[in-house]
Order: sequence, then structure tokens, then C-alpha cells
Amino acid sequence: MLSWLAEQKINEAIQQGEFDDLKGKGKPLALEDLSHVPEELRAAYKVMKNAGIIPEELQLRQEMLTLTDLIAACEHAGERQALHRKLDEKTLRLQLITSQRGLQENASYHRYEHQIRKRLT
Repeated sequence: MLSWLAEQKINEAIQQGEFDDLKGKGKPLALEDLSHVPEELRAAYKVMKNAGIIPEELQLRQEMLTLTDLIAACEHAGERQALHRKLDEKTLRLQLITSQRGLQENASYHRYEHQIRKRLT
């Protein structure tokens, strides 16, 4: 019943031209890459991110994936070495956080740990 009512309201708005001047109309959506977040946690991640609250460990994982991609594409040895140092720092920080927060003892963390590690290598 509620979905029908929502559909009716949307159709009325379309007929009245309320969606004609929307910002970005006709342009492709900018989809966010959430491959670093386990599927079961993506909705919660988006809510937290939209609220400006992203746990440091998730931010670190994203930065580590980006660094891994940059290293793979880097052709300059000196720059690649600097990127490896940054990746090592982020990896150590993530290990420290997971240790401090007791995530190694957390059953949920253990359920997803293999996915996290797989994405970081």
C-alpha cells in the first residue's frame, strides 16, 4: 500500500514538471567504489559516511587499496618506494587500531578478516 502511494506521488510530481530542472539531470551517476567494505556492512558504511563518521580502520583500508593501485601503476622507482613506505605506515596503523580495539578477539572481525586481508594484498 505504501509503495503504491509513493509511486502515485512520484508520478504526480513528474506530470507537474517538478523533476525537470534537477541538478545533474541527464548526467551519469557518480557511483562510489565500496569494494573495500564487506557487502553486509555497506549500508551501515554509507550511513556513517554520509553522517561524516567513518571509522579510521575503514578509511585506512580504502587508503591502502588506493596505495596498492598506485604502486602497481608506478614506473618511477623512487616514487614507488615512497608509496611502499606510506602503505607500510597505514598497515602498521591498522594493526595497532585492531589490536587496541580488541578486534582480534571479536568474532565478527574474524568472520571478515580473510576478506579484508585478501583485498589489501
